[in-house]
Amino acid sequence: MQSRKKQIEFGTDGWRGVISDNFTFENVKAVAQAISDWINTEETKRKKRKIIAIGYDTRFLSEKYAEIVACIVAANKIKVILSDRFVTTPMLSFTVKNSSFTAGIMITASHNPSEFNGIKIKSSSGGAASKTITNKVEKLLFKNQIKQLSIETAKKKNLILYKNLTTAYIKFLRSYINLSKIKTLKCRVLVNAMFGSGNGYMKDILKGSSIKLEFMNNSLNPSFGGLRPEPVVENLQEMLKKMKKENYKIGLVLDGDGDRIAAVVEGGNFLHPQQILPLLALHLVKNKKLSGGIIKTIAGTNQIDKVSKHLNLPLFETPVGFKYISDLMDTEDILIGGEEAGGIGYKGYIPERDGILSGLLLLEAMAYKKSGIKKLLFEMEKKFGRYYYLRSDLKLKGKKPNVLRLKSLKEIAGNKVIDVKDFDGLKLIAENECWLMFRASGTEPLVRIYAEAASLKRAEKLIKFGERVLKQI
Repeated sequence: MQSRKKQIEFGTDGWRGVISDNFTFENVKAVAQAISDWINTEETKRKKRKIIAIGYDTRFLSEKYAEIVACIVAANKIKVILSDRFVTTPMLSFTVKNSSFTAGIMITASHNPSEFNGIKIKSSSGGAASKTITNKVEKLLFKNQIKQLSIETAKKKNLILYKNLTTAYIKFLRSYINLSKIKTLKCRVLVNAMFGSGNGYMKDILKGSSIKLEFMNNSLNPSFGGLRPEPVVENLQEMLKKMKKENYKIGLVLDGDGDRIAAVVEGGNFLHPQQILPLLALHLVKNKKLSGGIIKTIAGTNQIDKVSKHLNLPLFETPVGFKYISDLMDTEDILIGGEEAGGIGYKGYIPERDGILSGLLLLEAMAYKKSGIKKLLFEMEKKFGRYYYLRSDLKLKGKKPNVLRLKSLKEIAGNKVIDVKDFDGLKLIAENECWLMFRASGTEPLVRIYAEAASLKRAEKLIKFGERVLKQI
């Protein structure tokens, strides 16, 4: 039993594994039973009926895994609302919160390569399950016998109900954004769905506008065209060329389950998520007149520090993982919170990230200022400085290295270290407005190296220095 448990571990954002390796039908059933046991244990004192929503993305076998999970949850006398089509993770989170459900389960491996699949748990608020919750679920793995009903029996007993989870979501986002303002935009917008579950929904939300949306990588392709569905620059070369050649005002990029955003400005230059976060913080305050705290992770850009100070808004810093941002959004007055990889959450919505909403807000910012995103970026960098944010991923062949051994470094690529943060990985902050960070991924067998500096040359030197010293340990 212990060896089987070791195959299942909830990381930064849910449990992920390689299909037919550790992500097997047996292990999926075990996780479904453990989640059911957790719900039945935690919710026994509540008189309200236990209901959960289950969604799935476009990955190989995701729909089948969702059905299996539903049949096990139903066998444990918990009613299941099962999506009748593939959905984004934010759609599931919105359904859970909007319908006051007990919890949610999403079958997805997000941005991981195609050989992976996974399970995310959503709390009753729609946010990512906390470490406290996932620890409880892990302790219940293989503890009790797996119960399972057939799909036909569960449907007859009214324990599984298929439902469209997209309609209410689309209606809400159409009310959340200033649609009348966005309708003043008359431009071409390229949307890269990366073969994921965010495909097409932006068109439904923007129905009636003058924006001409065009899509790429929007067919069903479980291999994701040979690329991982992660909106990073190395996966977007085809899009960059297309944006350079054709007259698009902006390009928007979603990840595999639609909760992350990246963008391409007119002319074909990549707009990093760490530039999007401060741009949207400024938009929400200056144009929409909203207020509240700002959240960044330890791997976040220096630029958001300057923007929050300028806006006179409190800045919170968390470990990597949106579940930490979700927790703060549940307990504090938060305007916007973002992670380094493009997941951004917003006030008055769900305590969870949403790539589609982030893209819509970029269009809204353009409409308010009556200018392209390129000009908005120029104005921000003119006021707060330009930063170059880079990341390198080193695959692990053996056990994870102890990055804390690098804590004694006095300088990084010739820059004197002036501060150290080690509450999640290791971040070395140096003079000349630069920093270097090492952190083992919570979702994949690799170590991520992050660097930021006020010049591209210095940022590249920091990354090379980080790769060299990491290989030495």
